[in-house]
Amino acid sequence: MKFTAQQIADILEGEVEGNPNEEVSKLSKIEEGENGSLTFLSNPKYNPYLYTTNASIAIVDKTFVLEKEISTTLIKVDNAYKSFSKLLEFYNEVKNNKQGREAPHFISDSAKIGDNEYIGAFSYIGENVVIGNNVKIYPNSYIGDNTTIGDDCVIFSGVKIYSETQIGNQCKIHSGCTIGSDGFGFAPNEKGEFKAIPQIGNVIIEDHVDIGSGSTIDRATLGSTIIRQGVKLDNQIQIAHNVEVGKNTVIAAQTGVAGSTKIGENCMIGGQVGIVGHLTIGNGVKIQAQSGITKNLKNNDVVQGTPAFGYTDFNKSYVYFRNLPKIAASVTNIEKELNTQKQK
Repeated sequence: MKFTAQQIADILEGEVEGNPNEEVSKLSKIEEGENGSLTFLSNPKYNPYLYTTNASIAIVDKTFVLEKEISTTLIKVDNAYKSFSKLLEFYNEVKNNKQGREAPHFISDSAKIGDNEYIGAFSYIGENVVIGNNVKIYPNSYIGDNTTIGDDCVIFSGVKIYSETQIGNQCKIHSGCTIGSDGFGFAPNEKGEFKAIPQIGNVIIEDHVDIGSGSTIDRATLGSTIIRQGVKLDNQIQIAHNVEVGKNTVIAAQTGVAGSTKIGENCMIGGQVGIVGHLTIGNGVKIQAQSGITKNLKNNDVVQGTPAFGYTDFNKSYVYFRNLPKIAASVTNIEKELNTQKQK
């Protein structure tokens, strides 16, 4: 797929400086630019590469001034970085603009599917499923009975969505995710054997949620596990039963949240964080990577460590952590001197 400089400038509301008919069919870094590729320049330290790149078209700020002549066609915009991001979104939409139903697939007679759908090969759509308009379901996906999926959602290949799950509009669920599997609920009987407690709740995912590859969100024991509007989950995250994640919270990879914990709005949680169950995490909380959360956190707390405590206190304490052997040796020497003085 090829685009001219003028077509790209029209999309970005920019101005062409050079050949408006110059064509590109791929994207590249400015330092690795090839003929027929499009690149961008926003960081001044990369300015020298503009004069050596082989990229056919480069997006630059309107304020950028050339120091010497170049053969690359420029598209001048208000903000090169934002414009390039916008172009990537447009490119992604065009690239993934699949439609129709591939064979083989199974769609229950009771399922209702909106307009402009894409159903990939080997997909299964169960009874009483309701799917909105412009939804894309990639191959090898499973949509369980009584599930609802809103408009403009993308379900990538290999996703398994269990029954009764509710998904809002404009959500993306990446490959290998499992939504609505049983929560980890077991109780010992008189013989000491652990028996599963039926998990009869569901999962609710509100609008504009992104869920990264390989993540798992368990259904509630009773009620719902809820992922609120605008939440962004990285790859390989575990959300346990009856957890609630507040709107616009972001969670990095390999984090695990235990059952019935409530996480507030606009939180930022780093990678490999572990949060125990039945806690309340306030709004605007920031948790540094690899922290272990064992108690409730108030609004706007910033914590680190295991068990986690205040980020500033952690950094101050870490100076002492690193010097513990020296401190211990000093204490031992002081004790020896004191003992010597007592003997004298």
